[in-house]
Amino acid sequence: MAYRYEVTFDYRCPFARNANLAVVEAVRRGRGHEVGFRPFSLDQAHVAEGEPPIWERPPGERGRGTRALLYALAVRDHFPEHFLDWHAGAFLARHTEARDLSDDAVLRDVAASAGLDPDAVAVVADDPATVAQLASEHVEAVKRWDVFGVPTFIVGDEAVFVRLMEPGRVDDLERALDLVPWSRFNEFKRTRIPN
Repeated sequence: MAYRYEVTFDYRCPFARNANLAVVEAVRRGRGHEVGFRPFSLDQAHVAEGEPPIWERPPGERGRGTRALLYALAVRDHFPEHFLDWHAGAFLARHTEARDLSDDAVLRDVAASAGLDPDAVAVVADDPATVAQLASEHVEAVKRWDVFGVPTFIVGDEAVFVRLMEPGRVDDLERALDLVPWSRFNEFKRTRIPN
């Protein structure tokens, strides 16, 4: 079965890790997934009303997750053949290795591990156009689909916030994607998480 969708991400969220690693695995396995990866800034989602958006702030005041999203956009848009390796590597650095993705040295290590020139990625990440792209994609997700968090799967006009419990499970991912068009089904939440 073919799947066409977008998935939101912010590297700080463990549920975004679980879902995005499943998406990466599905693409790598050639399972017919046509996917767009859309950054969604949790830093911006938590900005108090009346405060300036993170993309209008100086680089050091944008929040802990913004720098990694800028690197992700740089790789996705300028070095796309390395994006899956970068994306998986960033989630693993944050959630498996407990590394700080607000640290440029860590981001550069992830870039090098993905086969990229860290200097070239940093130049694009620092470009004001990349900051504008982050703003544009985040704002569109909020205004068009009412996205409020990660991971959100977007299929056409439907958007669904999903929390998968295990990273990299393609079977769980595809089961969730099969439910996205079912618009009469709004919420299914366990009262307890089985161990």
